[in-house]
Amino acid sequence: MGTQRRGAVLTVTSLAVFMAFLDVTIVNIAFPAISRSFGSTSLADLSWVFSAYNVVFAVLLIPAGRAADLYGRRRVFVTGLGVFAVASLACAVAPTAGLLVAARVLQAAAAALLVPASLALLLPAFAPERRGTAIGTWGAMGGIAAATGPALGGLLVDAFGWRAVFLINLPIVAVTLVVALRVLVESRGEGAGLPDPLSVLLLGSGVALVSLGIVNGEGGAWGAPATLWPLLGGAALVALFAWRSRRVPNPLVAPALFAIRPFSAAVLGYLVFSGGFYALLLSNVLFMTEVWGYPTLLAGVAVTPGPILAATGSTIGGRISDRFGARLAIVPGGLLFALGCVLFATRVGPEPAYLAAFLPATLLTGAGVGLVYSGLATASVSRLPAAHFATGSAVGTCARQIGAVLGIAVLLSALAGAAEPATFRAGWLVMTATALLTVGCGLAVGRTRTAAPTPTPATLETA
Repeated sequence: MGTQRRGAVLTVTSLAVFMAFLDVTIVNIAFPAISRSFGSTSLADLSWVFSAYNVVFAVLLIPAGRAADLYGRRRVFVTGLGVFAVASLACAVAPTAGLLVAARVLQAAAAALLVPASLALLLPAFAPERRGTAIGTWGAMGGIAAATGPALGGLLVDAFGWRAVFLINLPIVAVTLVVALRVLVESRGEGAGLPDPLSVLLLGSGVALVSLGIVNGEGGAWGAPATLWPLLGGAALVALFAWRSRRVPNPLVAPALFAIRPFSAAVLGYLVFSGGFYALLLSNVLFMTEVWGYPTLLAGVAVTPGPILAATGSTIGGRISDRFGARLAIVPGGLLFALGCVLFATRVGPEPAYLAAFLPATLLTGAGVGLVYSGLATASVSRLPAAHFATGSAVGTCARQIGAVLGIAVLLSALAGAAEPATFRAGWLVMTATALLTVGCGLAVGRTRTAAPTPTPATLETA
């Protein structure tokens, strides 16, 4: 495959990931305007405009990844693009809050089709020794999109109204779809069969209940039945899923994947780091609007330097992963993110000090995000057999999404008590801890590179 074609594949797959994760955060900034449009709907019901997306996205990622390996990655990817466009248009024209939530559910299902299929399409386009750079760009796009969401959403809402945050997807989908049909080559997992249907049901229900319990705990009611029972029930179903996966001939996720140390360490890293990162995104916007009194649009623009550094960090992280291994991207990235959070906690106070304190901290965390996510993306697929590319990618992305939901819920619970500088300071210190735990995951990943040989455990041969 020529250089130009490889570049087109990278662009198409990265744009798809960007869209999927942009819609995780871009709607948050539009929520006040949405609530004004549907004034007769309670805020609790309206919160499902973004909670439904997060939950459904997490639930469907792994089944969608397995479907891509089974039925064809290009087919699933193109289908996801089409459904995403239809769902985005439905969101933009929704006349009621209920229809808006339903359209968001469909949009999340499309995003789940796009993300794992996109990585599985990207990997074969690059030689193993060059995959780290490509994966670095792909892997960081979710973080860049999530961080860009507040600024872009603020601009769109201010200029055109909240419906524009959904309409912006349509031209991106159109360009991506045209190029995808021209450059993407179909592939699938050789010998893959239909997964055990009960495993699909157990995992989907378990992830849904855990996500629902986390969302219900956002107001601080972690001991309430509406929070505890979904969390306990979801954990039990996930445990049953793990038990059954070891006893059926064709599990949804082969248990032997978790015997691959770089994969399991990267999945844990995704879960931990995403909790801190997504909480940081929300806390910084809330701090500037509620403590410093910044207008929403200005706050969104003020956090933009972070995504710019994340883009640079992702490219550097991918090259480092290619040459030296994913560990040397994840560990420094986690330390940079931790240092940035420490600066937030120690130097950002009640009086506005953007250039002297906030900007240096957000530049450090942005660079760290790019390095960490590029390294985790590389590590998560570096030793996977080709037949499990999409499924393995989906497991990592599912962990990332659950971590995001958990991080945001814990932050909102803390701020429900008192949205004061001291509360934000404690939150930034907790985010520092998540970054240091991610450093530990990076050390566990080891020196693995995408150029390394890919041993296939015997238990994966028939999966």
